[in-house]
Amino acid sequence: MPTKSLSVPKVSRRTTVIAVVTVIVLVAAALIGGEAYARHRIASCISSQFEKEMGSEINVGFGAKPLLVTWIDGKVSRMDVDSKGDEFGPAVDMQVHAQFHNIEMPKGSNSGSSIGSSNADVSWSNAGISQTLNGMVSDVQSDPDTGQLTMKVLGGFGAMQLTPQIKDGKVDIEVAQAQFLGIGVPDDLAQGVVDLMTESLQTYPLGLQPTSLRVTDNGIEVDLDGGPAELPAAEGNGSC
Repeated sequence: MPTKSLSVPKVSRRTTVIAVVTVIVLVAAALIGGEAYARHRIASCISSQFEKEMGSEINVGFGAKPLLVTWIDGKVSRMDVDSKGDEFGPAVDMQVHAQFHNIEMPKGSNSGSSIGSSNADVSWSNAGISQTLNGMVSDVQSDPDTGQLTMKVLGGFGAMQLTPQIKDGKVDIEVAQAQFLGIGVPDDLAQGVVDLMTESLQTYPLGLQPTSLRVTDNGIEVDLDGGPAELPAAEGNGSC
């Protein structure tokens, strides 16, 4: 008696394509969702560490490396940091754009992150300088041809001319001229202006050091470079 062979239903090509596409979509959605979570988590963790050192709220961005990989190996190839607040240290309206390279984030420990190298661009506007020195000076003007800042003092009856420059790896402020009604400006006023400007232009975190300084039409620009540095762990983020 002949036996009947069982026929197996053929899976149509269309069904196969739909199944493959569905799997691809689900995997892509999982990767996108995982990358979004990793970026949020790492940005939140590392931002708190950088803000603790920089003394300013910041915006962060990352290089092309997927942060899902960073989640595994704890390494960030590049991080872009922009100052977010109106103040940076004692300086008002000082804008800082920095890049940090080769960041390593120890996982599951209370230690901070390490940085391989860094560089930054700083710009400080005349208006910001005037606000920072509020009560001592007004109407700050900058001249790129002379490399000097001119500001009014003592209710506009006096004037000071300052020359910012880099000496021995630090920003130095020299008083080129200071007069009030034809006589010298009081020493304590001139020194107060110099001290606050110097503090504002030397308050750089993580080993960043000034390498060049320019007086522009709108204020001062400074270039910074830094080598290896350590970030202390931010409170409450030891498990980043």
